[in-house]
Amino acid sequence: MKRVKLTIAYDGTSYHGWQIQPNAVTVEGVINEKLSELCQEEIKVIGASRTDAGVHAYGNVAVFDTNSSIPAERFPLALNRMLPTNIRVQSGIEVPGDFHPRHCDSIKTYQYHIFNSRIPIPTNRLYSYHFHWDLDLEAMKQAAQYFIGEHDFKSFCSTKTQVQDTTRTIYSLELEQKGEEILLTIRGNGFLYNMVRIITGTLLQVGTGHYKPEQIKEMIDSKDRTKAGACAPAHGLFLVGIAYPELEKTLSQKTEREETC
Repeated sequence: MKRVKLTIAYDGTSYHGWQIQPNAVTVEGVINEKLSELCQEEIKVIGASRTDAGVHAYGNVAVFDTNSSIPAERFPLALNRMLPTNIRVQSGIEVPGDFHPRHCDSIKTYQYHIFNSRIPIPTNRLYSYHFHWDLDLEAMKQAAQYFIGEHDFKSFCSTKTQVQDTTRTIYSLELEQKGEEILLTIRGNGFLYNMVRIITGTLLQVGTGHYKPEQIKEMIDSKDRTKAGACAPAHGLFLVGIAYPELEKTLSQKTEREETC
């Protein structure tokens, strides 16, 4: 028995999110089905991030246990032949049996794409949020700084969240404009349900002048969802990748030992 870690990219447009749901097509469900067929045994992956319906990913992570003789690094090639074209496995690697993608320390990176123009571009409609109001990008950048650090983000998560601890650490939050596109990139040790989308929606309201940048601190301190801004639509959000520093260190040390033998 071995544990395999997969890095997975997908277009979330046609899926009801990552997590398996009754009577709905999900990314996790499709991957379980194809992996079980490939390995000739029942496979149930453990996903790192349970992205919502319509959210996309360049690098979500999932692990599974298998008795298959297929080497871990061969799973992408074998599995991609079976998967629909809107899901692709980017890499496969064998990891320690106790590695859990949601319980191990990680650094997650998300990006939100905003298309700021009067008229939408049809080819962007599934992968960016068309926002036609004028935006003050400098005010948004000022507001973004208030999110950095360790805070209780209860004001910036869905009221449906079931977790007890709503404290998270944001390492960086950057806004970059290229032409009519504004790209928000956020890195942290974890994110609550709808947290990135609510932060984005709130920053957009700062950009229109609805809120002042310094009000972000008041929102955070209030720990009240009604004090923060709107939740931006799902289709502009991308899970860029998830890094596991301790796992990467362990695997690097293992490779070095093998090379010296």
